[in-house]
Amino acid sequence: MEQAGARRTEGKPLIATRLRPLRDNRAMSLAIDADGTRTDDRPLNWINRYAALGPAFRTALPPEPLPAPYWVGQSCRTGALLGLAQDWGDSDELLQAFSGNRLLPGSAPIATVYSGHQFGVWAGQLGDGRALLLGETESGLEVQLKGAGRTPYSRMGDGRAVLRSSIREFLCSEAMHGLGIPTTRALCVTGSDAPVRREEIETAAVVTRVAPSFIRFGHFEHFAANNQTEELKQLADFVIDRYYPTCRGTEKFGGNAHAALLEAVSERTAALLAQWQAVGFCHGVMNTDNMSILGLTLDYGPFQFLDGYDPGHICNHSDTQGRYAYARQPNVAYWNLFCLGQALLPLIGDQDVALEALESYRTSYTTELEACLRAKLGLQGQLAGDRELVQDTLRLLATEKTDHTIFWRRLSHYAADAQAAPLRDLFIDRAACDTWLRRYDARLAQENAGVAAAAMLRVNPKFVLRNHLGELAIRRAREKDFSGVSVLLKLLETPYDEHPDHEAEAGLPPDWASSIEISCSS
Repeated sequence: MEQAGARRTEGKPLIATRLRPLRDNRAMSLAIDADGTRTDDRPLNWINRYAALGPAFRTALPPEPLPAPYWVGQSCRTGALLGLAQDWGDSDELLQAFSGNRLLPGSAPIATVYSGHQFGVWAGQLGDGRALLLGETESGLEVQLKGAGRTPYSRMGDGRAVLRSSIREFLCSEAMHGLGIPTTRALCVTGSDAPVRREEIETAAVVTRVAPSFIRFGHFEHFAANNQTEELKQLADFVIDRYYPTCRGTEKFGGNAHAALLEAVSERTAALLAQWQAVGFCHGVMNTDNMSILGLTLDYGPFQFLDGYDPGHICNHSDTQGRYAYARQPNVAYWNLFCLGQALLPLIGDQDVALEALESYRTSYTTELEACLRAKLGLQGQLAGDRELVQDTLRLLATEKTDHTIFWRRLSHYAADAQAAPLRDLFIDRAACDTWLRRYDARLAQENAGVAAAAMLRVNPKFVLRNHLGELAIRRAREKDFSGVSVLLKLLETPYDEHPDHEAEAGLPPDWASSIEISCSS
């Protein structure tokens, strides 16, 4: 039985008859060369493997049309993953499709059900309240519309996304990919003048997301909480066979493939968190339903890249207790993995085995974070005292809340030219900076400085999506000027390049940036 708010689909065509079909069904193609160019004109084929799991996992329904949509932003790089023709951004058919106004041939839209813990409290059934999975392409990528209307899991919400949050998710998805951090991708944002009420009246938008899978920890929690062990096993086996096939042949845990799955997810999550911490990324709402089973950054809401380095920084205005403060993220990830372990326990069968699988997170996270921070400092070899140098570097930054991104970028240039002034200018206490620099110089002298500097410039970005940069682009977009979105996308796709014409976007944030409040509605 459908829940309140669901839309009946019986007797209704999934494709509006007033819209023309795609020309020869060839607007999208799958075969691409290594450089991302299209190699044939085969029509897009959908596999829809998750939908085939059965009705216990999803509800089939069409998206709600978005009136009078228009393009806001497009990622050509993500389009290449799907085999989109180079001029896909000129297609009115695709504009309508990615706004929810029609379906691409063979697509079978579904909303999936999951449960989860939110802010550390069991929230029960959640599900895709405003997202619809259009399907999985033959290339193995799922395509999802976020903001496509109500579903049976909307929990009294309107099922819509607003322009502000959609631009932020679009840009940050591609920014994280540019940084080399595992993430869901964003293909495009479409907007509409249709009003949506949040804290105030805003306008509607839809962001099209792409990922190998959008399965979350919460999907497993849902079936475990409802004692649906058969469905839990079906889901776990689906994930193993599709994404973690080596778990089938494990020799650990007595050959228990489900324990091996928990260990593999723990290790991927550890690597992800290490990269977040190294680049200064704050997720803001690390609920279990926002954690990817593939170790991807998932659900960009109240996120922020650090301006000043503050371990206690809370980026989410809704997080009144600071549960998801920057420095707490690694421990929260382990807590979430523990919840996943509890959900998988009926399949693993032994609590001690589950705990052993989870333990890989602690060791992996420590190893991965140390590797990230050593790389940021340009340390190739491992010498005694390196760990203390790393920790003292972070303490130095925390003392004055030194700008995180600019410090590391200027340090990269310092390793090449030994010009200390730009680095010293970031500190009020120049003596403390000088003391640290002498220590760093002595350590760097034991490396090839040229090699170290070049490597540092590849791991210490010049550009990140700071809140004020996103805010400026959003303000312009509200006036139908999307040039700010385009410029930021270009910079964030290649954040390690110099882009000398865009020094302002790499500079210190303005004073008003600290007054920007980002909440769960963002």
